[in-house]
Amino acid sequence: MWTVSRQIPASAEVVWDLLVDPEVWPRWGPTVVAAQIDGGFLRHGATGRVWTPVGVPLPFTITGVDAGRSWTWRVAGVPATGHGVEPDGDRCRAWMSAPVWAPAYLPVLQIALRRIERMAVQSGAGGQ
Repeated sequence: MWTVSRQIPASAEVVWDLLVDPEVWPRWGPTVVAAQIDGGFLRHGATGRVWTPVGVPLPFTITGVDAGRSWTWRVAGVPATGHGVEPDGDRCRAWMSAPVWAPAYLPVLQIALRRIERMAVQSGAGGQ
């Protein structure tokens, strides 16, 4: 896996909430137009659909969850990105990973992390 990360001046809990809420994925994910998790919340084994800019819903399965820390998924049966957060006092380090065959996706993940930082800080929960 290839990984990018970013120090964010917000708590790990605030960033985690952004990472696991499918309603906000389109706000930080450049390649996500909409997402829906069957049953409403992200958990190991959960399934759902994610819509990309081409408008086709792709099925996904959550393949791993370490609550409050990280989650991974398969989209259309293919291993996809990993997402995570590590506490660091009143800040955190957020990270995303791409499969070894998808290093060209790393700039997209960097954009996502910048957007997450902006959202976390604008929520009023950012650190000083």
